[in-house]
Amino acid sequence: MNRSNLEYIEGLYLQYKSNPESVTTDWKKFFEGFEFAADGSMGLSEKELDVYNLITAYRNYGHFEAQLDPLTNTASPSDQLALTRFHLKDSDLDQKFQIGSMIGKPNATLREIIQHVRNCYCGKLTVQCAEALPEVRNWFIKEFEKENAHFKLSASQKKSAYESVARAESLEKFIHTRYVGTKRFSIEGGDALLPMLEFMVQKGASLQVEEFILGMAHRGRVNVLANFMGKALEYIFADFNGPTELLEPLEDYDGDVKYHLGYTSTKETPNGPVQVSLAYNPSHLEAVNPVVLGMVRAAQRRKKDTANRKKVVPVLIHGDAAFASQGVGLETFQMAHVKGYTVGGTVHIVIDNQVGFTTSPENGRSSHYSSDVAKVLHTPVLHVNGDDAESCVRAMDMAIRYRQEWGRDIVITIVCYRRFGHNEGDEPAYTQPLMYELIKKHPTLREIYGKQLVREGSIDQTFYDSFYQEKMDNLQKIYEETKKASPKIKPFKFEGFWNGLRKAKPSDFENKPVDTRFNLNKLKEICFKMGEVPSGFTPHPKLIKLLETRKSMSQGKEALDWGTAELLSYGTLLSEGTSVRLTGQDCVRGTFTHRHAALYDAKTGEAYFALDQINGDHVEFCVYDSILSEYGVLGFEYGNATCDPTFLTLWEAQFGDFANGAQIIIDQFLSTGEAKWMQMSGLVLLLPHGYEGQGPEHSSARLERFLQLAAQNNIQVANLTTPAQIYHSLRRQMKRDFRKPLIIMSPKSLLRHPRAVSTLEELAHGQFMEIIPDALLKDTKKVKNVIFVSGKLYYELLEEREKRQDETTALVRMEQIYPFATQQVIDVIKTYSGLKNVIWAQEEPQNMGAFQHVYFKFKELFKTEKLKFDLEYIGRPERSSPAAGSIYRHKVEQAEFIKNAFESYK
Repeated sequence: MNRSNLEYIEGLYLQYKSNPESVTTDWKKFFEGFEFAADGSMGLSEKELDVYNLITAYRNYGHFEAQLDPLTNTASPSDQLALTRFHLKDSDLDQKFQIGSMIGKPNATLREIIQHVRNCYCGKLTVQCAEALPEVRNWFIKEFEKENAHFKLSASQKKSAYESVARAESLEKFIHTRYVGTKRFSIEGGDALLPMLEFMVQKGASLQVEEFILGMAHRGRVNVLANFMGKALEYIFADFNGPTELLEPLEDYDGDVKYHLGYTSTKETPNGPVQVSLAYNPSHLEAVNPVVLGMVRAAQRRKKDTANRKKVVPVLIHGDAAFASQGVGLETFQMAHVKGYTVGGTVHIVIDNQVGFTTSPENGRSSHYSSDVAKVLHTPVLHVNGDDAESCVRAMDMAIRYRQEWGRDIVITIVCYRRFGHNEGDEPAYTQPLMYELIKKHPTLREIYGKQLVREGSIDQTFYDSFYQEKMDNLQKIYEETKKASPKIKPFKFEGFWNGLRKAKPSDFENKPVDTRFNLNKLKEICFKMGEVPSGFTPHPKLIKLLETRKSMSQGKEALDWGTAELLSYGTLLSEGTSVRLTGQDCVRGTFTHRHAALYDAKTGEAYFALDQINGDHVEFCVYDSILSEYGVLGFEYGNATCDPTFLTLWEAQFGDFANGAQIIIDQFLSTGEAKWMQMSGLVLLLPHGYEGQGPEHSSARLERFLQLAAQNNIQVANLTTPAQIYHSLRRQMKRDFRKPLIIMSPKSLLRHPRAVSTLEELAHGQFMEIIPDALLKDTKKVKNVIFVSGKLYYELLEEREKRQDETTALVRMEQIYPFATQQVIDVIKTYSGLKNVIWAQEEPQNMGAFQHVYFKFKELFKTEKLKFDLEYIGRPERSSPAAGSIYRHKVEQAEFIKNAFESYK
């Protein structure tokens, strides 16, 4: 829209006049209501066009001059809105322009036009949506320009908002005086969050929302738990009093600090009850984001709301510094519209207290706003002054309506401040002296909003004073009662999807086989179905042999390979009523072209999932290629698995070592969630692992890291050797009446190894074996050495033993490394009466792999059983890098230690 295009615009107008539907929506809106010249033309002058561009600039960039900072309430003039930028001058201010019709003010003066758009976009609430879709931008223009006067809280709503703010402040002030210097990460300065959340629930309930799932960091969490979630104050105070006053601690429950805890409750509204849940999270900022979305996805599935996704809404509350800089935020945004991860839009709230710990914004980000990361999806952002409670509530009103109408993400940035340091024992004036000089003198939101309501007559002075004091008195009473008698910890409730499940006991892992058998004839049928395609489907020519092989396997003519056995575990579970969800980079086909969970029509590109045909009316078979992310995607699957244990949920890494990109999820959620939060999960990780000469980054899934995390039976770690073992391990995961994460060092070369095969009978009638004894050596009395080994190295050792015709060395496979199958190991060792050496062999360097974990397990059982052995080691020496870069060096190293396995202990 510039002066050189006037002739073109006139032409469009004539087209519009002939047929209004022949021009785009934007042009149609531009032409509507215009007062045209007597000759029928637009009569559009250059000046009119300049004013049009000025109005557009305010719509796009008015936020730059909005009164957002509560500490100053002023904004620097922006070049984007300067009159000179639009060829306009002060002398034009009293000239009338018919272009004012586009804002509902035809023939208004320029001064009136500017005043109107400034009132709309430069107040204490504004919008940043220039990059949004045109129809979305028009939605917000309508909200700000035509409905501005229509949003008004009723007297009762104003009173409720004040009460929410007063409750928030009273709790903070009370804790501040009773627990001096104790960390609580106060909400003070961002108090408006509380009435916003309350309004969100009330409004959401009128818009089909039945459940909100929240994720947030530490700032304001204690207040949200108490005053929004409804967590009993005696539990809040007990958390502050310390663990010595918590009675009857639960077994294997270590707990967490008060500002990491989650909670679930139900809030009543005129439109029915709404469940609100706050997810547990660690100190790792933004880590909870994908976890919440995974929980929401599962909850939407539970409510059969996968078409519209309006019943369960995710709400993510961020800090400004973290939202701007933590990469998982971008990963989470990128999942928003991807088929396997969409949740129908997220409401993001950024508590922008204008400082990150001690770091000022100019050092904490390069972007203008902390929310600018949202531009990756052209997400609209509402910026609001945190000292204007009603504008904050209005922002939430728009946000929840937008999310429900558009099914897309939206961001609210509350520009506020942090009354104290990063925590209450910190001195912020060391690094922000000028800011904290202002904050010291700045009134609280309760004082600002309460006095406003008194002035306008919504509440009286007596209520203003008494309500706050009443809250303080009540807090004192509960505090004193809690000091006398601390509440008991509440155990996890196995309800909803968890109904019928239980917490695992140590005895569950002590030589207790799980029945994973399946009818042989039905197994054959499923396998045959995997080799079929619909009529008219054209498979890729190279995959025709795969289909023939699957049919042949179903008839017992060929042994089962790894990929087929894995798919059969899914197929059998589906037939029994258990749904399956598998995601990861390239997991539909499989990184190593081994799975082919779907085939793609060579002519149409349409996907066909054979296992979709099994029990499809009652279960779901969901296999999704993921975005190129580990951190975000694994977080999503963890949330999904914790919320829905009825699904077998799996995540596959492209290569096992890529899982370290998700180490925060593994360390802070997967391995510790049950001990910290009583939050259980049956999530399965498939991590390709094995030394085949592919270099440092494609050899090791870092087995040692998972074993270092293993304690209290928190996870299961396996390195398997046969297709039957992967089949039974996955079925066992769902056949138990408890849930534990399962980490599998999945193979690469074994996927097609001629000896790594199984029969249909081994799947149908077998079971998972934690330890596989050596069944090939018939004379146990000849055995002098027993080598314990896991994974593909077994086959290389076996080949070497056969070359040597060695009958003195037994090869025992440790399929499950943790929990350690102590009794089975003892039984194997005692099988060999002439045994002289017990050896551990691995491909990984000595400081990696399983050796440093199993060493102490063996030492303990040797001591307990009074066996005079030490655990010997065969493998690579200690290294800083997992593997050599040269395949030739790899082969030399591999051959050397395999030879040593048979020559070092004769």
